[in-house]
Amino acid sequence: MDTISAGFEDKDRYDRQRRISWMDVDAIRSTRVLVAGAGALGNEVVKNLVLSGFRRITVVDMDDIVLSNLNRCVFFVDSDVKKGMKSEVVAERASLLSPDAEITPIVGRIQDVDLEGYDIALGCLDNILARMDLNATTCFYGIPYIDGATDGMRGKIHVVMPGRACLQCVSNRTHVKTMETRHTCTGNSSFTPHLASDVTTTAVVAAIQVREAMKIASGHPELCLTNVTYYDGTLCDMFTAEADIDPSCPNHGRES
Repeated sequence: MDTISAGFEDKDRYDRQRRISWMDVDAIRSTRVLVAGAGALGNEVVKNLVLSGFRRITVVDMDDIVLSNLNRCVFFVDSDVKKGMKSEVVAERASLLSPDAEITPIVGRIQDVDLEGYDIALGCLDNILARMDLNATTCFYGIPYIDGATDGMRGKIHVVMPGRACLQCVSNRTHVKTMETRHTCTGNSSFTPHLASDVTTTAVVAAIQVREAMKIASGHPELCLTNVTYYDGTLCDMFTAEADIDPSCPNHGRES
C-alpha cells in the first residue's frame, strides 16, 4: 500500500485515479463525449464524467426544469424551475467541478445533433424513439454507445459497440408500439401514469455508465460489460441477460 510521507505535495487532481492499473487519465481527458439527456440520469452522468477527468463533453436536452426534477438532479435548484433549460444549467454548474472542463449545451432533440467526431455517447434518455435513433446513429458511425435506463428502483445498462448486439437487436413489440410516444422526465405520457423515479437508482446506473466509458476511453473495451445488465435496488441485486446480434437488424447490415 502506498503511503504519503511528511512534506508530500499533492499536485495532481487525478492522482488516486491514476493508481488504477488500466486507467489512462490522459486519454480520458482528450476523449470527446456526448451525453443525451440532462434529467436525473444525465445529471449524475455528467457529474461523474467531469470528476473522472473527462473534459470535452456535449450535453443535449430539449426540456426545461420542473419542480419534480429537484429531488433527483444534483445540479438543479428551486430558482431554475420553469426558467432554466436542463442542458444549459447542467453545463454551467458542472463546469464548476473542474476548471478546465469544456461542457457544451445543446437545447434540442438528439435526432437533430451531428454525432460524427464523438468518441463515446452516453444515453440518459426517457423515450424509446430517441434511444433507438441514437442507437442507430452511433452504430452507423461506429461510436461506442452506453445506454442507461431507470424505472423506480430498477435500472438497466447496455454497452453497444461494433460487433455487439445493439438496442434494436434486443427490442420487443412493446418498444415498437411505444416508439412514437414521448415521455418527459415528469412521467407524463398519453397512456401511463407518472413514472416512478429514485435518486439512488440513477446514481448506481450513472456510475456504471461512466465506469464503462472510462474503460473505453482508456483503451480497454475488452473490460466492458458484454450483456445487458439489470439492477434491482429493492433487493440490492444485479443480473445480466445475454444480448445476441439479430441477423435481421438493419444496424448490423454493414458488419461482416
